[in-house]
Amino acid sequence: MIEKTPLSPVERFQNLLSSYQDEDGEYKYRKRLSQMAILGTKSIIVDFEDLLTIDFDLATNIIDQPDDYLQYSQEAAKAQLKIEDPEYVEDVDKICVMFRGLPDKTQLRKMGSQHIGKLIFVDGILVRASSIRPFLTHAVFKCRRCENESSLEQAGTFILFPPFCSACQRTGPFDVVETKSEFVDSQEIRVQERPEDLPPGQLPRWVDVRLIDDLVDKARPGDRVTITGIVRTRKAYLPRRGTLRMFDVFLETNFIDIAGKEPEITDLSLEEENWMKDLSKDPSVHEKIVQSIAPSVYGYPNIKEAIMYLLFGGVQKHLPDGITIRGDSNILIIGDPGTAKSVLLQYVTKIAPRGLYTSGRGSTAVGLTAAVIRDKSGGMTLEAGALVLADRGICAIDEMDKMREDDRVAIHEAMEQQTVSIAKGGIVATLNARTAILAAANPALGRYDPFRTVVENINLPVTILSRFDLIFIIRDEPNQELDSRLAEHVLALHRTGRAPVNPPIKPRMLRKYISYAKRINPILTDEAMNRLKEFYLQMRNTESSESPIAITARQLEGLIRLSEARARASLRKEILVEDAQAAIILMKKSLEQVGIDLASGKFDIDILMTGKPKSVRDKLQVLISIIVEAEKTVGMIREGALYERLETEYDIQKMEASNLLNQLIKDGMIYSPRPGYFKKT
Repeated sequence: MIEKTPLSPVERFQNLLSSYQDEDGEYKYRKRLSQMAILGTKSIIVDFEDLLTIDFDLATNIIDQPDDYLQYSQEAAKAQLKIEDPEYVEDVDKICVMFRGLPDKTQLRKMGSQHIGKLIFVDGILVRASSIRPFLTHAVFKCRRCENESSLEQAGTFILFPPFCSACQRTGPFDVVETKSEFVDSQEIRVQERPEDLPPGQLPRWVDVRLIDDLVDKARPGDRVTITGIVRTRKAYLPRRGTLRMFDVFLETNFIDIAGKEPEITDLSLEEENWMKDLSKDPSVHEKIVQSIAPSVYGYPNIKEAIMYLLFGGVQKHLPDGITIRGDSNILIIGDPGTAKSVLLQYVTKIAPRGLYTSGRGSTAVGLTAAVIRDKSGGMTLEAGALVLADRGICAIDEMDKMREDDRVAIHEAMEQQTVSIAKGGIVATLNARTAILAAANPALGRYDPFRTVVENINLPVTILSRFDLIFIIRDEPNQELDSRLAEHVLALHRTGRAPVNPPIKPRMLRKYISYAKRINPILTDEAMNRLKEFYLQMRNTESSESPIAITARQLEGLIRLSEARARASLRKEILVEDAQAAIILMKKSLEQVGIDLASGKFDIDILMTGKPKSVRDKLQVLISIIVEAEKTVGMIREGALYERLETEYDIQKMEASNLLNQLIKDGMIYSPRPGYFKKT
């Protein structure tokens, strides 16, 4: 009996590439090899699961000895390409075989010395990316003494020079002949642990990653990536002190995959999917979700309903003319101290499939958007901030009123356009920041004053206030019945260590349900459209041109987003009248708190849009017109005469007139040339 000669690793690899068939009976890898010439690539992707099913030992050897076995896989791929496309193989020096989907994922913080030289599979979020630079793979050297040329394969981080010249037998010096040497594109990126994987109280760990050839420029800062790579080390140096015993670890990438922008729900079982479908058919599904949001916080049904819409989100639209309409809602909670605002925000970031929490003074403009920093080699690199890292998720900003004014300006663009534009240090870039913002702030005077407008109560510019779809005010007012129930709730919470009422939906399942629902893009029905249109026209229908503007198109878009989120919450592909009605009721409740002119008692959206209600603007206009009129006759107006005329002709009392005057002086509209007299600037 003739014994079979065991196949070499190259032959075993080639066997996979030539004979593996998918479920449809198609030769999977032969097809991929034949498409290489059309795509102009030098690499082929191999699914690790296929290798495990055909040759388990070979798969194990790749993980344990990647340097040798990746070389064998490249030889096998080139041999098979010679059969599939003999013409293209002559143009390609070597083919890179990339392995996707290793069986075990390694956590970034668990990566250690035991992984050195091994092939591992990690995922994280890309926070920094350098520019693309040529990387030397095969160098041709010229001896400066005799001009003899010699070549040498390159490995490692630094250039390897020949030990001596083969012609004159001297030790150099040598110059690299760039035109005859071989280079590949190279890029350094930094991958950090994902915010949701971070253990409480821990700093996120990161690893530097080197990308080569076809892999460069595949991902941008803020993208979630999955990387297959070999763990390498490089020596750490101290200037004038020598080499340390400690080494720096980095990843030499074999494959990089950009994870889907929507949160992953790959671990969803059939039972869970059926449970979700049953829950969506429940008539009280919205009430159950609201009751499951922060059950340890007592009350606030309107705010929790708004948070539900924030979690599910609306649908982003891309118009043919290149305009993008955001689908994410922004919500602001203004509240007295000790009203559990921070608890709500932290709960939301935990329950959201992607959530990120940041706080006032601890946030800077570059920390929220993106930073341009200088890397070791002297080049400029881009590092993503909180809003970019929270792309397709929720960013909770606590103590928003405590942020420095210069830093607050940075979030204007992210709130409306959902992008972050950078033009610093020679880098001009636009990054995605498609995030819903949930912000909390304290009133400027400690407690909310109901006799002042929202703009006067909070230390935030109107440019930011106008970008919130909903604004809620939490006032801490004594109420015997409410205080009694709240005290019972808090005492029971501390005694048992859990919420007095069990949430109908467990946090883990609610998180999965939100991920599942976000795949649905509901469309407005005619009935829902008519209801929204009817409400918009009803609010805009003013008896005369003197009436204030109650609502603008920005609020109409907000209503559509809220309606879409409510339809998503019940897994519906159509927005019904009830969704539109629920959104209208919530919008009205928000406007009743912040959009009412205290002087006239009417809805006036200008309070949020301009900071001044129409009644105040009209009075300011009257004051300016009197001053201008006086300038034409007597040059300037006396303070006493101004007060007298305002009281007799316009019924504006002296105290109110004094406040209006001070406001105009503050805005730079008028000035006092001498005490007791006023002129227009």
